[in-house]
Amino acid sequence: MFSTIMAYSAGLPTAFAASLLLLIFKPFANRLLGRDRGRLYAIDSEVNKGKYTGVGIYFMLAFGVVVSTFCTGGFFDRLILATVGASSFFGFMDDRSISPWKEWVKGVIDIGLAVAAAILIPFVYTSDVVTITGDYIHIPFLIFIPLAAILIIVSVNATNATDGVDGLSGTLTIITTVTFIIIAFIRGTLNSGNLLFGLIMIAVLVPYLFFNFYPSKVLMGDAGSRGIGFFIALYAMILKIPFSYLIIGLPFLLDGGLSILKITIGRLTHKKIIILKNTLTPIHDHLKKQRNLSVPKTYLVICGFAVVVDSLFITVNIVLKIIGLL
Repeated sequence: MFSTIMAYSAGLPTAFAASLLLLIFKPFANRLLGRDRGRLYAIDSEVNKGKYTGVGIYFMLAFGVVVSTFCTGGFFDRLILATVGASSFFGFMDDRSISPWKEWVKGVIDIGLAVAAAILIPFVYTSDVVTITGDYIHIPFLIFIPLAAILIIVSVNATNATDGVDGLSGTLTIITTVTFIIIAFIRGTLNSGNLLFGLIMIAVLVPYLFFNFYPSKVLMGDAGSRGIGFFIALYAMILKIPFSYLIIGLPFLLDGGLSILKITIGRLTHKKIIILKNTLTPIHDHLKKQRNLSVPKTYLVICGFAVVVDSLFITVNIVLKIIGLL
């Protein structure tokens, strides 16, 4: 009990302070960080050109160090954490490169890291999951690996595509993490260790939002978006509620995920099949261009949608718990 209290009382303030100080001083920024090039086809991306990008490496570094220090775990726990760090690191290397990496290169990296994490997870957390009805089911190892890898890849790319509006990805990640924690508590899979893991991510993201709310001063880049996307999928599996991502992660799936789906289908069919022809993706671009919403209003619409969806999901789970169906 004492060690748990110490972990919370020291770990969370340390995570917050480390992230804040790194983002204030941005050590070695001129040599370390890249400058935003503007996103191809993204609406209003020119306003971000020249801003520091890749600062996600700072808060992800704070996250990794604090988790390694204050969260209990063995060798395999740290290997899993290393896959999250590697996803952030490769994103950071792309951020600071003169020209963006080719999609197939990032795809190979995503698959490799996702499969590695998927293989490691059952050794630490088992491959048991809790269904929507509250029942535990065991997913065989060889089935769990591809399913877990797909979840990670989807989460990484959806989160990455969502990162196009000041403050959006960071705020959605906090909302998503809080909702996962509440659902895990209702379903009985929350414990002091996995709770601390999620709270540390929130603690390092809050300082980032100080600098990223509209008008943003810095950008998380792929170093941040790919790292937190990896974390979200991993956290769902650690809490044994990966199926809940389909609802809790809906804002990411609808905003960024539809963009990835549209591009993928177009490429596979050589543009013979184009879905959502009259809708710009990511959805935040549609809201800005077609609905003429400002950046702050676009942020509020998507985050408001996330709060409504997650609140309804929490309410349904509470009701099911009360009537004995969970």
